[in-house]
Amino acid sequence: MIRIVLVASTVILFLTFAIPVMLYLERKMKRDPERAQWRSLKIVKAVFRFILKIAGVTYEAYGLENIPPDRAVLYVGNHRSYFDILVGYVTVPGLTGFVAKKEMLRYPFLRNWMRLVNCVFLDRKNVKEALKSIMEAIGKLRSGISIWIFPEGTRNVNDRLTDLMEFREGSLKMAEKSGCPVIPVAISGTAAIFEDHMPWIRPGHVVIRFGEPIDLKSLAGEEKKFPGAYVRGKLISMLEEMENRSTEESV
Repeated sequence: MIRIVLVASTVILFLTFAIPVMLYLERKMKRDPERAQWRSLKIVKAVFRFILKIAGVTYEAYGLENIPPDRAVLYVGNHRSYFDILVGYVTVPGLTGFVAKKEMLRYPFLRNWMRLVNCVFLDRKNVKEALKSIMEAIGKLRSGISIWIFPEGTRNVNDRLTDLMEFREGSLKMAEKSGCPVIPVAISGTAAIFEDHMPWIRPGHVVIRFGEPIDLKSLAGEEKKFPGAYVRGKLISMLEEMENRSTEESV
């Protein structure tokens, strides 16, 4: 119980006492957006690292060398926990934003910080608004800001880690239109921290693996016609490899 209290208190205290900093950064965003984004990201990463520490979460990242150092990418990951976002932000280099559901806009201050770290809010029920959000994400990618999406559309609650839901093909339009590479990201261990036994938080170990870049324009045939299915297959293979390796290490 103590961990959930500590995490919740940290979030509340940060959102409350960091209001002056938030307002300053929002003003700075109008004059010098890049510097404001970097400062915002630095602060949010520090808070996320602190939350992971008090939650008893350790993590290890593999394949960081697959992330191009000189251009934006579209990170495509499996999604089983809110902790996917925390681990994602603290491990990737460069300016990065997540595609979040529109419902997050209902939370004051939290939505402000999400905007400061380049999150894009997607309304899945409104096609016109969804297209606007996709165009916003494409604009960020073209300006050098990486974007992270979960193409399953919602948090996966299936028992098996490799049992991914179907990917929404439209979610990869951001990479197609911006010309940026896709980086598949396999994450394991996050659901065991919180979602498997809500509302309690338990210590856990997370493994995150970044796959090799995928150039959607170089795909051919059915792969090019259904890039979501192709990337999903790559991600399943990565998750299977992670499961096999974990089994071998535990024997």
